[in-house]
Amino acid sequence: MTISPSPLLDPEARHVLDLGRQAAAKPFEAGSPQEARHAYEQGFPTLQGEREPVASLTERTIAGTSGPLTLRIYRGLGASAHGAPALLYLHGGGWVIGNLDSHDEICRWFANMAACVVVCPDYRLAPEHKFPAAIEDCRVALAFMQSAVDDLGVDAKRIAVAGDSAGGNLATVLSLLARENKNPPTAQLLFYPNTDASQTADSYCRFAEGFGLTAATMAWFRDHYVTHAGDIDDWRVSPLKAASLAGVAPAFVAIAGHDILADEGEAYAKRLEDEGVPAALRRWNGQIHGFVSMGRHGPAARQAVSAAVGAWRGFDLAFGNAQAD
Repeated sequence: MTISPSPLLDPEARHVLDLGRQAAAKPFEAGSPQEARHAYEQGFPTLQGEREPVASLTERTIAGTSGPLTLRIYRGLGASAHGAPALLYLHGGGWVIGNLDSHDEICRWFANMAACVVVCPDYRLAPEHKFPAAIEDCRVALAFMQSAVDDLGVDAKRIAVAGDSAGGNLATVLSLLARENKNPPTAQLLFYPNTDASQTADSYCRFAEGFGLTAATMAWFRDHYVTHAGDIDDWRVSPLKAASLAGVAPAFVAIAGHDILADEGEAYAKRLEDEGVPAALRRWNGQIHGFVSMGRHGPAARQAVSAAVGAWRGFDLAFGNAQAD
């Protein structure tokens, strides 16, 4: 079935969809995870924005729960050498695709815009490593940041988490898991997060096909990630199903208006507010899923990162975490 894109789409989103149709690539679910990764790695450079310079970029390998875990560490221009704010960025890709390069430009933007240190882990992917392997790796990365503050030159009380799509899912779960930490994350910055793996929200019907990420592809991602159907109701897969969100870090939630994940992202933000957690919801009504990774084709990507940084600073000021750098 072919669905014509909405006339309300932003021109940049329409252009990206046109490029996808011209490429005529087979959907991820028509092949293997390895084929999907190869196709994604071939395609994302045509979408990414400028990889702007940062003050420094290094990679480090730390001990994970089941082997070594590689981290890419960015120090932004203007970041303080000591006590800088820090961000753990978790890349998207449906828990199956994505790597340290696929979201490199977003990490650079965050590092420079927030004058902070960004740590991005190369967490394990499904189906080779199913739930909860990715979460375990993200917990290890956060624990490393909290234990190596002097080495990294960051403030343990000014660490936030962020992510897009499946990475947004991991960021929400990590924020919930870390509520009892000595220094829990001070903010969660989420771009079109996956919060309900049951995939029954109405936006799955409204945007099932024709808007980039399809309902069929999202089901393929999820089914590679979970071990069995019962995992779908586990709040560590579907954080919207958590018994309580109270006490979690304040959130910035960016929504693409033409996205199968739109409704569950909005539902998560509303539930946070209902349970007393500050939540800044921003909608890019004319955009599609993944638009923050499409900086080559328009300004919306950088605008969303800038809005996330602004919200983060606002949370820090509101809750007394900010200090002179």
